[in-house]
Amino acid sequence: MNRINELFQRRGDRKLLSLYFCAGHPKKDIIGDVILAMQNRGIDMIEVGIPFSDPLADGPVIQAAGTKALHNGITLSGIFEQLKAIKQEVNIPLIMMGYLNVIMFYGIENFCKSCVECGASGMIIPDLPFKDYIEKVKPVADKYDLRVIMMITPETSEERVRFIDEHTDGFIYMVSSASITGAQSSFGDKKLAYFHKIDAMNLRNPRMIGFGISNKQTLESVQNNAAGAIIGSKFVTLLEEADGNADKALDNLFEALKK
Repeated sequence: MNRINELFQRRGDRKLLSLYFCAGHPKKDIIGDVILAMQNRGIDMIEVGIPFSDPLADGPVIQAAGTKALHNGITLSGIFEQLKAIKQEVNIPLIMMGYLNVIMFYGIENFCKSCVECGASGMIIPDLPFKDYIEKVKPVADKYDLRVIMMITPETSEERVRFIDEHTDGFIYMVSSASITGAQSSFGDKKLAYFHKIDAMNLRNPRMIGFGISNKQTLESVQNNAAGAIIGSKFVTLLEEADGNADKALDNLFEALKK
């Protein structure tokens, strides 16, 4: 069974925590160290960010991380090589997250093949049009038993949400706002109403909520309305501050989530 499906099948009522980091940031060759540290500290799922020169959905923190990673000389092939080196030690889902241009340049078939070879369970492509997903990406991903995780936002219509739910597997990535990524101190009534609306739709797929989670209030808001939380910008900042020491960054993250 795909590890993403397995994770959600066995979680019961436990709320999940997924972390995003940008591969090659703040140092080029620490991908394995970061992933194993996360796994050892109880993180349930990891998004491995593929740096891109024009990341439209990302806020300044992740944009800066991607720029630094590219300056460090990281490449998609290099990311896969580092992941292969730890494949036998990893037992949680890894999800490759990157923009369509990078993946299509690599080749969708090659990309899926490399995902399997390095132990990744799926992918998130924020700028992938749904038509292209259905016609071009899904058939190849299905061939390799990979999950393509689609995003929804407060602007996504109910009809579209149900269509995505019907044609995807694994989980649905709920973006907490229609804006770019970045840590927030709280979620207002409008965002909570969006969480409640999607929750009331009783979708087939479980949901994870990301964008803006950085403290106890935002974490609990998400946990009350979904299967779990995805944290990106906050952890990327802490990893930068810790000069790539993932255990130190995780200590600081867990402390921040208590406040």
